Amino acid sequence: MFKHLKEDIKTVFDQDPAARSTLEVLLTYSGLHAIWAHRLAHPLYKRKLFFLARIVSQVSRFFTGIEIHPGAVIGRRFFMDHGMGIVIGETCEIGDDVIVYQGVTLGGTGKEKGKRHPTLENSTLIAAGAKVLGDIVIGENSKVGAGSVVLKDVPANSTVVGIPGRVVVQDGMRLRQDLNHCDLPDPMLDKLTEMEREIKKLQQELTLLKTKDVTNRKESSVHDHSNL
Repeated sequence: MFKHLKEDIKTVFDQDPAARSTLEVLLTYSGLHAIWAHRLAHPLYKRKLFFLARIVSQVSRFFTGIEIHPGAVIGRRFFMDHGMGIVIGETCEIGDDVIVYQGVTLGGTGKEKGKRHPTLENSTLIAAGAKVLGDIVIGENSKVGAGSVVLKDVPANSTVVGIPGRVVVQDGMRLRQDLNHCDLPDPMLDKLTEMEREIKKLQQELTLLKTKDVTNRKESSVHDHSNL
């Protein structure tokens, strides 16, 4: 147990450059408090002490602003930066070395039974405000951009952005677990830029046609006057 506690504290220092001292991390990091509360609630849930497990998770939610269902399975070195507003559903499965930012929802899509929440494989990163919904898999080493809504499986080594989420990078450069999650491709902006180029091209062609039409009319008028 103490080995895991030390590992959790070390993970904070590895992932957050703002962490200055062990005492500060112990007393002020709500993400750390939430994961420790979950480590207490989850064994209770597995022993079918559902009420006690939910009490622990709800007390943790009250103090941290992070809601983790006690049924969720969470791996080692899980890091929640800032943490406020994170929601993790009952049947979520989270691997090792996963990073989740504030406002993330790992939720379901309805009232279906059984496995209804996402699976995050090892070394994935879910950026601020993203919604990952349903029984889908976010592949190993993949990133989900800030504000994205992901409804389908994401292959390993991919970057997903947009609403709905689209894979914009796959099997490219090795993805790093850092804080540059806002500097990601924007497929909607790329599409709008492409449309703007097409509109300009059509405007140029239309202007050229109008110029030719005016020239033809002038030549026709001069021709008619000369015949008179």
